[in-house]
Amino acid sequence: MIKSILLSLLFFCCGLSAFSQNTFSISGKVRDKQGGLPGAGIYLSGYKIATVADNNGNFTLPNLKPGSYDLLVQMVGYLPFSKGVIIADKSVQVDLLLKENTVQLNEVTIRADPNRAKYIKQFTEYFIGITPNSKQCKILNPQVLNVDFDITKSLLTVKTTEFLIVENKALGYRLKYMLDYFEYNSRTRIIYFSGHPFFEELKASAAKKKKYIEAREIAYYGSSQHFFRSLYEGRTKEEGFLINKIIKTPNPNRYPENVINENLSKIRTLPEKTGIRKVAGKVDVGLLEFWTKQKEMPRFIDKFSRADVIPDTLVHDYNNNLKWINYTDALCVQYTKEKESLAYSNTGFWVFRPLDVPEYEISVVNHTTQNPVRFYANGGIYDSRSMLYEGYWAYEKIGDMVPMDYIPLARQ
Repeated sequence: MIKSILLSLLFFCCGLSAFSQNTFSISGKVRDKQGGLPGAGIYLSGYKIATVADNNGNFTLPNLKPGSYDLLVQMVGYLPFSKGVIIADKSVQVDLLLKENTVQLNEVTIRADPNRAKYIKQFTEYFIGITPNSKQCKILNPQVLNVDFDITKSLLTVKTTEFLIVENKALGYRLKYMLDYFEYNSRTRIIYFSGHPFFEELKASAAKKKKYIEAREIAYYGSSQHFFRSLYEGRTKEEGFLINKIIKTPNPNRYPENVINENLSKIRTLPEKTGIRKVAGKVDVGLLEFWTKQKEMPRFIDKFSRADVIPDTLVHDYNNNLKWINYTDALCVQYTKEKESLAYSNTGFWVFRPLDVPEYEISVVNHTTQNPVRFYANGGIYDSRSMLYEGYWAYEKIGDMVPMDYIPLARQ
């Protein structure tokens, strides 16, 4: 039986592109209400591709393959800007209108939060990760983060109006990350975050670059990006992936949802005559605790299915640049070319496995919507909200991420 211990993660990696022989360009103008903005930085989310606007605000990003992209724009004194662009069979022109960052331009007084350091630490662990690579990462501008904790919902949210700068000394990247949103629910222990990363190479000696390359290879192989890229190509087995199902059955130790909600509602509304036991005019704490724990219990129990999922029956063509999968229950993806590391086994991310299943890296992919999961040839997901990760892919976060156009040594 497989059971989630601590945390599931929905990880967004925006800025996706498909592979094709023909290449095109994205060009346009960056401006504000007064006209063109010279010197604005234009980046492709998820890549190492960038340019700078000329004296009139014009720019061109050439040699792009068909697919879906996210343009990121950065200019001092203006809010970071992103725009989705789809290249089909011709080059695309765009007009990018920036808005002034009034928070940055005007001095503001921020009320001191005695818990800010604690929240920033939590954000760093859940956003960058706690892997060996993550421990070599550092957020260079944490002061731009706005944190808030809603005690009634046990919800930590983090926002920013500026690019978050992350230096990764394990993989040799400097990330500019446009954070759309981040939230962590300490009750459900589920993390959601979305954003647009841009990768820059850190300056390094030849020996250091060699170490970076070795670390990037390890980070790429077995990742969700590697899996979906091989799934697109029909090479999951050759690349070392096994796919099974996690069958979800109702939890026999949990009351039906309507019964739980009805009892909690009676307790919290505190009517005069409900038959609910009271102590000194208050609801019995033990009773409230019982139904609260019932609410927090998983609705389903996960059972490992021995039957292999055949990729040919799972994957379908959507169009020339996209494929899709649609499934019930959850997928269990094993990467047979790497075993779980000691660092991973000491965390709460691991999932239970049958005793006779080898200690391969295991990830569970939950389907969170009724819509199919669409993905590109480079392993990018069209709508990452459609999936929720558990296991190894929940363990690896920003600190183990490589660009979407990363090409492993075996294919260079």
